[in-house]
Amino acid sequence: MLRFLLSFFGAIFSWFVTAAFFIALTVGAVFWMYSRDLPSHEQLAQYAPKTISRIYSDEGMLIDEFAQERRIFVPSDDIPDIVKQAFISAEDRNFYHHHGFDPRGMVAAAVQAVQTRGESVRGASTITQQVMKNFLLSSDRSIERKVKEIILATRLESTLSKDDILELYLNEIFLGQNSFGVAAAAQTYFNKTLGDLSIEEAAALAAMPQSPSRSFVRDKDRITERRNYVLREMWQNNFITEAAFREAAEKPLLSVQDGDYPSWRRSMPPRDYFSDEIRRQLSVQFGEDEFFGGGLSIRATIEPDLQKVAARALQRALEQYDRGRGVWRGTRVKIDPAELDSEAKWREALSDAQVPRDIEGWHPAVVLSLGDADARIGIEGVPEDEDGHWIPAKDVQWARKRLDDGKLGRQARVASDLVDVGDVVLVREMTSDSDGSFIRWTLRQVPEIQGGFMAMDVNTGRVMAMQGGFSYQSSVFNRATQAQRQPGSSFKPFVYAAALDSGFTPATIVVDEPITVNTPQGLWTPKNSSGKFYGPTPMRTGIEQSRNLMTIRIAEDIGMDTVAKYAEKFGVYDKLSPFLANSLGAQETTLFKMVAAYAMFANGGERVEPTLVDRVQDRRGRTIYRHDKRECVTCDMPTLPAGASPEIRSNRERVMDAITAYQLTSMMEGVVRRGSGRGVNLPVPVAGKTGTTNDAKDVWFIGFTSNIVAGCYLGYDQPRSMGGNAFGGTLCVPVFNEFMKEAVKEYGGTQFRVPPGGHFVNIDRFSGAILGPNAKGDNVIAEYFRDGTDMSALGMIDGGWDRIDPGTLPLFTEGSDQGQAVTTSTGQRKVIPKKADFGTLSSGGLY
Repeated sequence: MLRFLLSFFGAIFSWFVTAAFFIALTVGAVFWMYSRDLPSHEQLAQYAPKTISRIYSDEGMLIDEFAQERRIFVPSDDIPDIVKQAFISAEDRNFYHHHGFDPRGMVAAAVQAVQTRGESVRGASTITQQVMKNFLLSSDRSIERKVKEIILATRLESTLSKDDILELYLNEIFLGQNSFGVAAAAQTYFNKTLGDLSIEEAAALAAMPQSPSRSFVRDKDRITERRNYVLREMWQNNFITEAAFREAAEKPLLSVQDGDYPSWRRSMPPRDYFSDEIRRQLSVQFGEDEFFGGGLSIRATIEPDLQKVAARALQRALEQYDRGRGVWRGTRVKIDPAELDSEAKWREALSDAQVPRDIEGWHPAVVLSLGDADARIGIEGVPEDEDGHWIPAKDVQWARKRLDDGKLGRQARVASDLVDVGDVVLVREMTSDSDGSFIRWTLRQVPEIQGGFMAMDVNTGRVMAMQGGFSYQSSVFNRATQAQRQPGSSFKPFVYAAALDSGFTPATIVVDEPITVNTPQGLWTPKNSSGKFYGPTPMRTGIEQSRNLMTIRIAEDIGMDTVAKYAEKFGVYDKLSPFLANSLGAQETTLFKMVAAYAMFANGGERVEPTLVDRVQDRRGRTIYRHDKRECVTCDMPTLPAGASPEIRSNRERVMDAITAYQLTSMMEGVVRRGSGRGVNLPVPVAGKTGTTNDAKDVWFIGFTSNIVAGCYLGYDQPRSMGGNAFGGTLCVPVFNEFMKEAVKEYGGTQFRVPPGGHFVNIDRFSGAILGPNAKGDNVIAEYFRDGTDMSALGMIDGGWDRIDPGTLPLFTEGSDQGQAVTTSTGQRKVIPKKADFGTLSSGGLY
């Protein structure tokens, strides 16, 4: 019997040993098979996670941030112990004791899941395994992936310390709301840094990996339950006391999403055209992956206060024009009337409405009911009062409603003529100018017309303000940098610059008479905006009064190839087609390029590259881009002489003769004093030029002081006429004026610098005649001539059609029925008949 028992147990033992051997062999073979061709875990030692790129103002104020994965990297030493303990308790209680995987933890998790019927589930994967899954493997649920995960986890444990592994995990893990890592999640959910988190808040973060899609609002009870489980585990792991556990578990779950804390975004201005343009440009320069994940620190050139002024000035001009049209379009957004029976419902529905919220002083609102004449509204962010908020009948009587068929309804008399119950509208508080007291709520709408504005430093190219439309949230298309528009007569200074460098002077006489040009589209008869002809006129007057015919004759005389070279050298165009119509600004360009080119007039003719960014640093603080390439000669000196400033050496390219730049600037000062830009009213010298294209499809004004250049254009995105009263001088000059009044308070301005190499001569601005040094009067202009200019041979130019000697004045009959008579230099009398009106080219500039 004993021998039988020994043989029986011996056989069982042999079977077990054999089975164990084969099991071990099989497991070993499986692990050997899956251990081949695994990704290298050693790369995690050089972990460089995708982190947020941030944009700061010159004063260090956070303006905006961009990220595909919103992550704020925090080294392990800077992560509070309470946060580490919360995640270890929730995900891997034996983290500091296992070697990559935890068999006991797997068994315990399975038993716990069975006992609680799935209500309380501890993660079966260790933190090390989760790091390998997140970094090197896929998230598919398969035995193959699990085996690879365990192999890599054991390898990682032999390469990195536990703290290093925990650092990787806590900075990489996704916690919902596009928040990656604990620091970003703390800001997203609680608007706090990690060091400011309470025990229950740290536990709430640790509750999120199980199901990061849960909402702190909709799934509040589920998250609270999971949070309290984490707190209990922290107590049982001796990380907190029982008293601390019970106190924390009793506290409600508070969050930004439920309105308990202000959102971190409220400390930043809403995204605007400026920061988005930085995103667009740097994504091209550095690549999208680096921009959105490189943790770049970007120092922008923006002046926040001036940016607000620019936005307000452009918005005011656009809205004023749109309101003058008298057409109501509204937001075209509605809320189901069934959502209006309680304040909680309509407020929630209104908060979800897709309407712009970045317009200063404007509020989204919903029409709650209609009375006989007025409309009651509920306003986002404004508490209800006993009497309610109302749109009175007199506030709608300026408009007619655009109907669904595109036609206009009758002139509104009562609120119901414009709005219906459930309509989402935009409103503004109207207040008294005298004491600021409330008058009424007034309806507003995003204008149909759009435009752009930009201002920059003429010496450094630093863009101080940029507004690419009425509202970024209503249209992200940046009309300052992306819209291709006809500059009209604002292009004329480049024609005059080419002429001045070709031997012309501001006093050169140019014949202002009819021209008919044969073009591929037929005969083109350009006109002055007034429809009149003015005969021989000094070139200065041509630009001050924006004479089209004079500009064409100048362009014909010097050649459009020369004009094209100047426009391309200044960066206005990459390639300007050499057609005469383009001398009037017929070819499209951007406001960004035009403003940058005008800066070169203002700074004396030196190339300046516009920039929205001063400096870019990588995640380690190394400067990888700096705009200002000038050399500071004396900055390394220990001390500077008393009263001396640092010596800055510039090696900028000269694109224009300094005397030409000053002559042109002086002529454009005349535009502001006597011409189409005379609406400018500033306490410092200003030069500039208006532009209005055919049928007033685009209107422009670009002007500059000694240190700031700014430009504006208005027009429909799908170009169409803005009406007979639309001009650059009436629509854009007020925008420029409003902005520059504030800019001048900060930056001042001086007389434009007169370069050496010339001298002043008094000239009659009507006839071009040379006057004595003591001449006075409104007609006297002190023109600046180059030294050596032959003052006895100021010729008369007609663009090559006829060249007239200065001693032979033309016989000119303005507006005669027969036409115009001139006497040429040969003494021949010519009558230039009035041509039939063939119409100007659709792309021709006017004024």
